[in-house]
Amino acid sequence: MSDTYKSIQTSSEGVYKEKGSKFLSFAIPINSVDEVKEIVKDYRKRFFDARHVCYAYMLGADRKVWRANDDGEPSGTAGKPILGQINSRELTNILIIVIRYFGGVLLGTGGLITAYKEATANALNQAEIIEKTVDEQISINFEYILLNDVMRIIKELDPHIISQVFDNLCSMKLSIRMQDAPLLLEKLEKIIGVQIEK
Repeated sequence: MSDTYKSIQTSSEGVYKEKGSKFLSFAIPINSVDEVKEIVKDYRKRFFDARHVCYAYMLGADRKVWRANDDGEPSGTAGKPILGQINSRELTNILIIVIRYFGGVLLGTGGLITAYKEATANALNQAEIIEKTVDEQISINFEYILLNDVMRIIKELDPHIISQVFDNLCSMKLSIRMQDAPLLLEKLEKIIGVQIEK
């Protein structure tokens, strides 16, 4: 598995109109299914007068956690085209919600698929796509006397320091790109007295 993945930097919006129907689209960066539930609930409240609140999301660097929801539209005409756009751009940790205001004219299956796909594309075209790394977290405990040895390795490999406590007994929580984690562990293990928790 690659230790990088693509997501979006911040939320973005798009709009698509077809035969009186209006499709408002929102691309939102996310990190969990719980977050998805809260955001969808919030959008249903905000757009309570809309006919449909359809969405799709993808989670995880391996892109294995996903869901598409048609919210009452004919099966496969809303959630699937939204998810299709996420897939075609190889994005993850993203939620896309498309809100439809019905314009009185039925669009038919093909028309709906196109509308949801275009609305999603419009939101994604406004988004800044970024590459992120898959990181591993490592916690270490050591006596203060070993601080210089530990800091030398941290300076050399440059992991992100999430938290640190320097006292008689020191502790640090580090985050490092997955491919660099084995080297960091190997170097820390060479210092006698450093306890490592993964």
